[in-house]
Amino acid sequence: MNSKRLIRTIVILLVLAFNIGCDQVSKSMVRAKVRPYEKIGFLYNHITLQHVENTGAFLSMGDNLSGILRMLLLNVLPLIAIIAGLVYILIKPDMKSIPLLGIIMIIGGGFGNIYDRIAHGSVTDFFHINFIIFQTGIFNIADMSIMAGMFIILIYSWLRKPDPTKQNA
Repeated sequence: MNSKRLIRTIVILLVLAFNIGCDQVSKSMVRAKVRPYEKIGFLYNHITLQHVENTGAFLSMGDNLSGILRMLLLNVLPLIAIIAGLVYILIKPDMKSIPLLGIIMIIGGGFGNIYDRIAHGSVTDFFHINFIIFQTGIFNIADMSIMAGMFIILIYSWLRKPDPTKQNA
């Protein structure tokens, strides 16, 4: 492996580790310091911290699944997708930095939530935002990372200039 590729791989893994670490530290703090369903309000309760254990996926979808179907849809398939994404970014050396960052954020957030499901049986969620016309479900740092990664990729795709050397077929 040449030195440029090695440095790139190390940077990818460091950014990924930082992303996962922030998520896991925040969840660990909430599990240790905030009682289940306790609400702590900020900015006149427009932002609240509330400890919730989500046994499903996004907005508790899949919460009622049982047995092998639950494990397959909430753990195995997402883990395969995350591993495939990681392999993809590690073997594609010419990927632009901005979409690469977006993919790393998606992988890190996904891994953080899957780790929770495997290690704790549920995902620790704790943020809620309510600004009258805008309200969220309860979410965590991993969810924010996934959404930020998607936003980065979408904005990059929308704003990038077409490559004049490639013709439309």
